[in-house]
Order: sequence, then structure tokens, then C-alpha cells
Amino acid sequence: MLKAEEAGLDLIEVSPNDNPPVCKIEDYGKLVYKQKKLEKKNKNKQKTNEIKGLRLSIAISDHDFDVKVAQAERFLKTAHPVKVALILKGREVAYRDMAIEKLQVFAEKLKELSQVEQMPKSQGYNVFMILNPRKN
Repeated sequence: MLKAEEAGLDLIEVSPNDNPPVCKIEDYGKLVYKQKKLEKKNKNKQKTNEIKGLRLSIAISDHDFDVKVAQAERFLKTAHPVKVALILKGREVAYRDMAIEKLQVFAEKLKELSQVEQMPKSQGYNVFMILNPRKN
């Protein structure tokens, strides 16, 4: 402790469980600053796996369908999973099979970039599926 006081620094206990406890002489404010900086750097490096969502309707035109496929392609290339939801309105609920078929066509167009994590599944007025980017 005397050495730390003479140097104008702090005595910091690094490992209290060891026998004898390990300490080092360093400026405490500087140590806290370094730790915060390291945490911030590690947080920035962490990759968040955000699911991107696309919404379609059963009466979507061919061009609009292709635009949505291109958008999903962009998401998959940036390593984001994609949740494709096809919303059924009113009497469209009777055509649930057509909706599932449309989602299967969607998955077929993206089969080179993605793998289907969850097959088209019906839930209320929605039919959805989840596509994951393919590992290269």
C-alpha cells in the first residue's frame, strides 16, 4: 500500500480468491475507463440476429411478388433471417391452401440463398414461414 501511495496510484485487488490475493498498482479511474471502452467495443462487435419481416397478400401481382423476393434476397445476403407473412382478409381465409402454395413458391425462388427454418404455418388470418440464410 505504501508503494501505491508513494506513486500516487491506487492498489487494486485483481483476484481476491487466490492465496495470497493478487493486487496491482494502477490508477482506478483509468482502469474503469479501459473496462468501459472494452465493453463498448465488444458490444459493437456483437452480431444481432434481427428477423426481418415481409408482408404479402394473396392477390399480389407478379411484379410485386418479384420485388418482395428481391427484398428478401437482400436481407438474406446480409445474414438476416426473414419472416414472410401472407395476410388473409375476409373471404380469402377459404383459400388458405393457395396462400401456402404461394409461400412455397417464394421459398423455391430463394432456395439458393436460404433454407426454410419453418415451413408455411397457418395461424389465424396469417400464413407465415421463416427463412434462414444458407451457410456458405
